[in-house]
Amino acid sequence: MAIFLPERTASAARSLTPREIVAELDKFVIGQGKAKRAVAIALRNRTRRQQLPPDIAEEVTPKNILMIGPTGVGKTEIARRLARLAQSPFIKVEASKFTEVGYVGRDVESMVRDLVELAVDMVREEKAEEVQEKAKAGAEERLLDLLLPPSRTAAPGEDPSAAREQANRTRERMRESLREGRLDDRSVEIEVRESAMPSFEIIAGSSVEEIGVNLKDMMGNMFQGRTKSRRLKVPDALAHLLAEEQAKLVDMETVSRTAVQRVEHAGIIFIDEIDKIASRDGMAGGGHGGPDVSREGVQRDILPIVEGTTVNTKYGMVKTDHILFIGAGAFHVSKPSDLIPELQGRFPIRVELEPLGKDEFVRILTEPRSALIKQYLALMDTEGITLTFTDDAIHRIADFATIVNERTENIGARRLHTVMEKLLDEISFEGPDLAEKTVTIDDAYVTKMLAEIVKNEDLSRYIL
Repeated sequence: MAIFLPERTASAARSLTPREIVAELDKFVIGQGKAKRAVAIALRNRTRRQQLPPDIAEEVTPKNILMIGPTGVGKTEIARRLARLAQSPFIKVEASKFTEVGYVGRDVESMVRDLVELAVDMVREEKAEEVQEKAKAGAEERLLDLLLPPSRTAAPGEDPSAAREQANRTRERMRESLREGRLDDRSVEIEVRESAMPSFEIIAGSSVEEIGVNLKDMMGNMFQGRTKSRRLKVPDALAHLLAEEQAKLVDMETVSRTAVQRVEHAGIIFIDEIDKIASRDGMAGGGHGGPDVSREGVQRDILPIVEGTTVNTKYGMVKTDHILFIGAGAFHVSKPSDLIPELQGRFPIRVELEPLGKDEFVRILTEPRSALIKQYLALMDTEGITLTFTDDAIHRIADFATIVNERTENIGARRLHTVMEKLLDEISFEGPDLAEKTVTIDDAYVTKMLAEIVKNEDLSRYIL
């Protein structure tokens, strides 16, 4: 789920103190100091555990965190940025998706399997990067073999070494042309392996990994696929050959083993909407069945994963004892004490995130590396439009977002997305056709675009 480029190497992340981890998180998430402090300590404790003797390290389990706060205040973003900082496998799941297994839900162990799949992709990319130069050289040689005619044999009386020298000179000239892009318009014919795995339907909300059998392995060579000749442009052929060479050089057994170890010792699972599986009266539907029975059942299914168990995946057995679990929920209707006691005990650290107000909205619009205003400036710049926001306009936008959150549902910082889209609707639509390519967004413009909508509560419910 998560696609990213780590800002720091793993070794650099291990050297960060909790204070430095919070400073890194501050670059992306505004406020919420308590939550940042909790996750910073959790990450640092992993570093400390790695330095302990094996017998003690095995006993030190992560202190899982329960984040309590309304939507849009940064719960998911804090966890995601922490994982990116530590280069840890990270996955976000919604607890509510496990409530109706067999209908629309999923088996709770699928969260671990999905995390392992993500880790395998991460490690495979790292290993492919390590063999990039060797794979590139091999792909280049194979492409030159396709571009050049077969080497001719020396004619009677001709020096074979001279013929080889001539062939080598021709090959080097072709290599130079290839690297300079002069052959990009040419096509070559290469053998491409096609997948022959037949399509089939899984009934009743199950998924392939839940069947517990790898059909492709079980059937042996039946689904190996067949090769087919295709004509590709030189750049596409080079990319395809590069991928093939990388696949040959990367040892998948090592990748699988490393991925499983990384999941077991550095994995992070973020369980969102955990309040949706809490029984509001502390009992499973008060003894009368109904949806609360399903909710408590989900809690009991999740409990072994959080406590520490072994999950069977196609890459091997995975122990969940040292995976860090971060639960999150608004807890508007229910409360953390409505969770079953066993699950409560597995989330010893609880932090409450504060609702966001105007001051935080102003900072969110301008301070983070990926601030909303910076995003829109970059988007409009692609059309040659120079967009400028005055300070008054930024404060006015924050005002309107705060008002709408107070009058309707409080969706936190996500309200800024709806407000900004409506504010820049005309410019975004007419941008390519604008004669004047310099646009200033001031207080008057914000008021003109948003005041009427915000004033009409019914209208703002639909538009903002």
